[in-house]
Amino acid sequence: MSVVDLDRPDAQPAASAPRGRRSLGEARRARAAENRTLTRLTLGTSRWARVLALVALVVLAAAWLVPLLWGLDTSFKTETDAASSATWVPPSGFTLEAYATVLARGDVLLWTWNTTVVAVAVTAITVLISAMAAYAFSRTLFRGRRALMALTVASILIPPQILIVPLFQQMQVFGLVDTLAAVILPQVVAPVMVFILKRFFDAIPEELLDAARIDGAGSWRLFWTIVMPLSRSILVAVAIFVFIGAWNNFLWPFIITNDPSLMTLPVGLATVKSAYGVQYAETMAAAMIAALPLLVVFMLFQRRIVQGVATTGMGGQ
Repeated sequence: MSVVDLDRPDAQPAASAPRGRRSLGEARRARAAENRTLTRLTLGTSRWARVLALVALVVLAAAWLVPLLWGLDTSFKTETDAASSATWVPPSGFTLEAYATVLARGDVLLWTWNTTVVAVAVTAITVLISAMAAYAFSRTLFRGRRALMALTVASILIPPQILIVPLFQQMQVFGLVDTLAAVILPQVVAPVMVFILKRFFDAIPEELLDAARIDGAGSWRLFWTIVMPLSRSILVAVAIFVFIGAWNNFLWPFIITNDPSLMTLPVGLATVKSAYGVQYAETMAAAMIAALPLLVVFMLFQRRIVQGVATTGMGGQ
């Protein structure tokens, strides 16, 4: 573009639009090239390897989808059809009777609100505590750091069921039994998330932190202004995993709460029973209601989940 063109007021928009389209196209081509490179690194150049990988993925996807589709199909059947008919299309047709029964027998809206409060609080506190602990293990030197890190990793091997009695006694001492605080606090300690975040923090170039230290940044400022923004992808992935775990947690909320107004969704739906024994359609309808929010979260953030798992090395890379 000449000097005369630069002085024209309409020259810049005409040039910026193609440049923006080119940059978007270049980014897409770069992403496609990166995906092809990752595929070659994972599967090699063999055509048979790719075919076998595709077949394996289809089989695994079917193994995951078929039970889900069966449960969804059963939830739209009558109890008679659910108990007697093995076909996907029931003789009496599909109905919302099971959903209406579940919603009528329990306070689903209150249980959903309680579960949302618990899951959001657990997620926020867990991510904050785990990130600070991981940063301390990764970027600070103090006496006993290796021993504490080894203890943190070893605690991953402890089954959560073993800690139920000590945690319950601790909540009794604090006077928190039958409160939402008692449901939230024992779930905020997640050693596996500390380990995952530490591995990610270890990969952050030390030069970035050194440059910030030269400008006078302390450890707290380094954590908030350098490490946390660079770790946005893994933090989102960790938050989603923690949120799903807190949402689905049944055993601890069931033990620590007796007040029906404090029940979470998994606990509340488990109390919706009939006097006629197991009701398959109602059971599947309750399961679909409990799983729907998680399905929405996964569909919205699936790219972040995959990116976070791949970044941490948990995907076998």
